[in-house]
Amino acid sequence: MTEGFGSAPRRASLELLRAEAADELAVLVHERLRDGEDPWDFMEDLPTVDELVVLTLRAENIAANGGVRPNSARHYRVLRQISFDYPQLTPAVWRLLGEPNTHRRWDSVVNIDAQ
Repeated sequence: MTEGFGSAPRRASLELLRAEAADELAVLVHERLRDGEDPWDFMEDLPTVDELVVLTLRAENIAANGGVRPNSARHYRVLRQISFDYPQLTPAVWRLLGEPNTHRRWDSVVNIDAQ
């Protein structure tokens, strides 16, 4: 494995990361459907598979840094490094970086400045 930003190891192929993220999203959708939620009400709020991969890689980087939450500048550098390590994730990275006032509750940009 190669080393990425902040000494977080590059852990798996993109195909495996996407498969894991797709499985996790399927579980989330299934749980919400079982709770009686209407998919029209929540599907837009869920991350895409690639966005979930980026958020997972970001979380691993935070864990490798002793759990210290990144400030806005470090958040940008971490996501930028993810796009360098996994070029196919670049559109998802830029979506996560580009919209500061997103309506998506899970978006890390919203949650960074709220803390």
